[in-house]
Amino acid sequence: SAPRSYVNKRLLDVTVLKGEPAELSFTVSKDEVTGTWFKDGLKLTSMDGIVIEKEGLVHKLIINKVEDIHAGKYRFEGGDIKTEASIFVEDPPQVDKVLLKNLTSVPTVAKAGEKVKIKIPFEGRLPVRATWLKDRMELADDTRIRVDKTETFTMLSISSSERKDCGDYKVRLKNDSGVLEINLKLVVVDKPQPPAGPIKIVESSANDITIQWKPPKDDGGKPVQRYIVERQQVGKNDWVTLGEVPRSCTTFTTNKVEQDMIYYFRVKAVNAEGTSDALESDEVKAVGKASPGAPDPPEIVSASRDTITISWKAPRKTGSSRIVGYIVQKRKKGTMTWLPVNNVPIADKKLKMTNLKKGLQYEFRVSAVNAAGIGDASEPSQPVFARDSTKSPGQVQDLKVSSSDSTSVTLTWKRPEAKDGSDVKGYEVEMRSSKNLNWTKCNTFPIEVTTYTVKGLQAKEMYFLRVRALNDGGPGEPAELEACLEAPSPVVSPRLLIDDTVKSFVVVKAGNTIRVNIPFEASPDPLVTWLKDGLPLPKRATINTKDGTTQLLIGAAEFADNGTYTVELQNGLGKRETFSFQVQVTDIPQSPGPIRLEENVPNTVTVTWEPSASEKWESNIYYTVLKRESQKGLWHVVGDLIYTNKFTFTKLIPGRDYYFRVVAKNDLGASGPSESVQPWRIQKPKGEFQVKPQKYRGVNQDQPPRFLVRLKPHVVTTGSECHMSCAVGGHPPPKVTWYKDSRDLSNDPTYFCTNDFGVCSLVILGVTKHDEGEYMVEATNELGHAFSKAFLTIKGNN
Repeated sequence: SAPRSYVNKRLLDVTVLKGEPAELSFTVSKDEVTGTWFKDGLKLTSMDGIVIEKEGLVHKLIINKVEDIHAGKYRFEGGDIKTEASIFVEDPPQVDKVLLKNLTSVPTVAKAGEKVKIKIPFEGRLPVRATWLKDRMELADDTRIRVDKTETFTMLSISSSERKDCGDYKVRLKNDSGVLEINLKLVVVDKPQPPAGPIKIVESSANDITIQWKPPKDDGGKPVQRYIVERQQVGKNDWVTLGEVPRSCTTFTTNKVEQDMIYYFRVKAVNAEGTSDALESDEVKAVGKASPGAPDPPEIVSASRDTITISWKAPRKTGSSRIVGYIVQKRKKGTMTWLPVNNVPIADKKLKMTNLKKGLQYEFRVSAVNAAGIGDASEPSQPVFARDSTKSPGQVQDLKVSSSDSTSVTLTWKRPEAKDGSDVKGYEVEMRSSKNLNWTKCNTFPIEVTTYTVKGLQAKEMYFLRVRALNDGGPGEPAELEACLEAPSPVVSPRLLIDDTVKSFVVVKAGNTIRVNIPFEASPDPLVTWLKDGLPLPKRATINTKDGTTQLLIGAAEFADNGTYTVELQNGLGKRETFSFQVQVTDIPQSPGPIRLEENVPNTVTVTWEPSASEKWESNIYYTVLKRESQKGLWHVVGDLIYTNKFTFTKLIPGRDYYFRVVAKNDLGASGPSESVQPWRIQKPKGEFQVKPQKYRGVNQDQPPRFLVRLKPHVVTTGSECHMSCAVGGHPPPKVTWYKDSRDLSNDPTYFCTNDFGVCSLVILGVTKHDEGEYMVEATNELGHAFSKAFLTIKGNN
């Protein structure tokens, strides 16, 4: 690349990367002037790597490839001219470009249990600090993880990788010349976790058994391909493989069972990495001859002080043979003991009972009998008193449909009129479809409120519904209506409604709440799953999904909450949609460490400091250096937007005391300052002091204004301070004027303007949105004028 050229009427300081060319140029007024170059006081001549040449009025010193030994102070002398400048050599950390591209563009993939080694060779001025971070937290050595650091490479070693090692890693290489950050991703794949339990027995008979399970919570980083189902007979050691089902199926039916035998079942998930551990069931019996199911609770037909008559219906499941009769049992209300009313099954589905104690309250239940034996008992009937019946309640009032959809109807009604409903004990709801003449009771126990939702209905079907009030005298006269259900809602594939309100990068101050709302549309309601870095969310996170929005909520953000969050929608047809976003938790930086002052180049001071501890989790930290020239003087910004831990100040005046302070900054604000303990002073040179001002004036006379350091754009947060600075040269010394959006700021008390030996600063205390805009500084003298512009952007507090 071409040398960096600085043709001017005086030498300017040069900062150059190691290995690059550099050039110092000086223009004289007469062609016959012979110049001499010096470095740190020693005369220079052309040699390997350094070329001294003259082109007309321009004298040049060219370094083909800058090394550390080339740093220092250079001086040009010719006739009565003497001017000097410094070359600063920067050697930031560097990594081979091909390796860097491979690390950042392709994830590192490892199988669980394998060793992982990620080695990153680097170059750069020593010492180079190497830091490894995962989820914004610095990695520390433990029994599995080790971080090695040498002068030429850094390496992460994991002796036995696990799924929890998945995530985003950051490698930060830093020295006093700069910082290099490398972002890489580690993916650890493994066999799945066991399917989620428990195993449910959907159906069991003498011929077959059907089981059901749920997919594993972690698929091991690769999709589940299939499930393996096995069976073991109680008392035997061998497991028998019954078959396999694809990933979309989580039920299995087997007919490889024997009547009255007891079995265990187990299910394993399989992906490309292997087979999971098994999920095992409890004991399951292959039922022999099936006995009848339980009938519905019996109904009270009539009651008196001597007799109670009940009736019932046949059970829906009759078992493996026809029903031959029924057994009726009774008990006193409030007791646990059931007593038989008949010992011999009766074929009728109605029974009148005597031998009751007057005034007591009874409950009844019924069991069906077939060749396999007595079936399950029904639920108890409504309690009934053995006493002369009271008048049954009147008809409920204002029965109507308050709402309905494709599968349910909600009814509301009012109590019977006062004369008919003073002793109402509850209500019962019954229904039948237009294709069925038999009424089906919807509620097992009396309803105490005057509303009820009937569920499980068929879309686009006509239903008849009726409601009756109940008291000790039995059910009252029914109120009836008909309802036609809506057509089912059309199937809408899951779709995330991502717009400008949904951010892909969320910055949250530590301690504040993380709240992210993701709108979506889908019909029917989808399965919503949230992940962090590909794994289930931590327990501190709360998910709330309703009305087409799913929300992530974390009460008090911690640095461990940094990472990539993913929300996934999936419906029963396998349609899936995902959205991922980054969360960064940040805070106002901690103060930098102690300050050291050194004179690496003659007549300059290099300020170095220990980095802020916040650099471990915050990559956007920069530093501002301030100086003052007495213990009680004002602080002035001399360096801003510094991303290293070193700053060299060159504009020292011999005989003065200098104090320095450093603050760390990010988008949220500034840390407390770290200050130098002792002042820095350069002694006044003897002898040269009297003549140097005359030589300086001779060299710099009749110079128009020029900017040695131009204004830079700034981005600051509302309420913080803004320091804008530049450096101006010229003779006579130029007059400096600041403008905002073309408005002169000289007489505006809200802006503080200073000019210290050509270093011009503008300070704005407590910036607001009104301070945003284009700022210009203009330098003028009798020989001309120059100007520099920059834009100030104001960010609101998050």
